[in-house]
Amino acid sequence: MSESNRNLIRDGQLTVDEVQCFDVNNEQAQLVPPDDANWMVTFDTWVAHRSLLEGRQFPVAVFIPSDADFDDGISQQVRALCQASIAFIAIDFPSYTDGRGYSLAQLLRNDYQWSGELRAVGDVMIDTVYYLARCGFDSFLIKPGHDAQLALDALHTFSDTYQKSYRQPIKSATT
Repeated sequence: MSESNRNLIRDGQLTVDEVQCFDVNNEQAQLVPPDDANWMVTFDTWVAHRSLLEGRQFPVAVFIPSDADFDDGISQQVRALCQASIAFIAIDFPSYTDGRGYSLAQLLRNDYQWSGELRAVGDVMIDTVYYLARCGFDSFLIKPGHDAQLALDALHTFSDTYQKSYRQPIKSATT
């Protein structure tokens, strides 16, 4: 595996992101992806086809955009998602200056009790991973062109914290 392809930080190690994004508009009229490993669907697709996606041999991951609004009308679906058997939840960061994903992570961890993998995707850069981890993210898809090893090292930027966090940043296998 090429070092340049290892842009996913997961379980405190660098690995290759093998996830395929399912686009219902481009998948030959299929409602859901095949029951194979490494598929990710949008939250809207998961809500619309929940009965087809639950109980699969290979659980799908679910992508939540940064502008998702967990209001009363959708909170029951979010609660059901957090109780379902899925691979992970990915939250999009369309821009590193967009902080809505931090709030969504806190809601998922604290209000909806999501205890599974929470992945930051999109404009995820070296200097944000530490703060993402403090808000509950435990895997990070590093933006192309950024050094994923430096991002992994950045999880140890600070040794002491003063504010409350969801959990401590991941320790790499080398520390």
